Amino acid sequence: MRSEPRAAVGPVTAPWWLWLSVPIALLGVPGSVAGILVDRIYANETTGWQTQAIGQDIANLVVLPVMLVLAVAAARGSVRALVAWAGTVVYAAYAYVIYAFAMHFGPLFLLYVAVLGLAVWALIGFFADIDTARLPTSPTGRLNGSVSAFLIVIAAGFALLWLSQDLPAILNGAPPKELRDAGLLTNPVHVLDLALFLPAAMLAGLLLRRGRAWGRVLAPIVLCAMAGISLGIVSLTIVAIARGEEASPVVATVLGLLGIAQALTCWRFLKSMGSRIPLETSSPR
Repeated sequence: MRSEPRAAVGPVTAPWWLWLSVPIALLGVPGSVAGILVDRIYANETTGWQTQAIGQDIANLVVLPVMLVLAVAAARGSVRALVAWAGTVVYAAYAYVIYAFAMHFGPLFLLYVAVLGLAVWALIGFFADIDTARLPTSPTGRLNGSVSAFLIVIAAGFALLWLSQDLPAILNGAPPKELRDAGLLTNPVHVLDLALFLPAAMLAGLLLRRGRAWGRVLAPIVLCAMAGISLGIVSLTIVAIARGEEASPVVATVLGLLGIAQALTCWRFLKSMGSRIPLETSSPR
């Protein structure tokens, strides 16, 4: 962080943005439980979009508690937990952009807005305070190269996949079948991925390949967020199969394996970094 490291004589003071994990989880977890159990929540959505929302809710029930655990570890000075925590917050921001902008107005609208705002402000605080010079020593060049290649390949692969759906539809003058089935004006996943998330993954890979300090920060954050997003895709596919809807177990298996690979790569990268740094701020900002 920006304040100079000092010898810790007591519990490390958590910065304000780390505390935002608490309301994110306290709002997000009950909201996801309601989405799964209360039919009224997604009553205005098409069947396919209901399935995707419920699948995302299930993933939230895994990722948001993990975010809290990581926040506690980060508050105690773990740099690994701090960076992984940021990845879970990116996941939350990603998911709740979709809830806030792509769901019909309903009982949980303000909850979606609140969680989205909290996640975005937590990330603003994190990136404003992080001091890359105080991060532990960079992993080995070989590990940097493999993680960089992994990120670039994933980013390029998904960009090509989404464009293979969008470009033919644009040329044909009609929305893709997936969009019609979901009853949406545009695909929020494609918007987020093509505009923000995949470029961020590509940037992280390129910075890491060049040995830049920001690559060490962004790469594990993106990998952690990717793992959470992959979990959501697997969850919604399982929900679709359970509800007797058209879904591909092969896709779920492939994405499940990809999510495991993303999580393991993130863990391996973080493990190669130092384990602890002081996490102190002189005053709330």
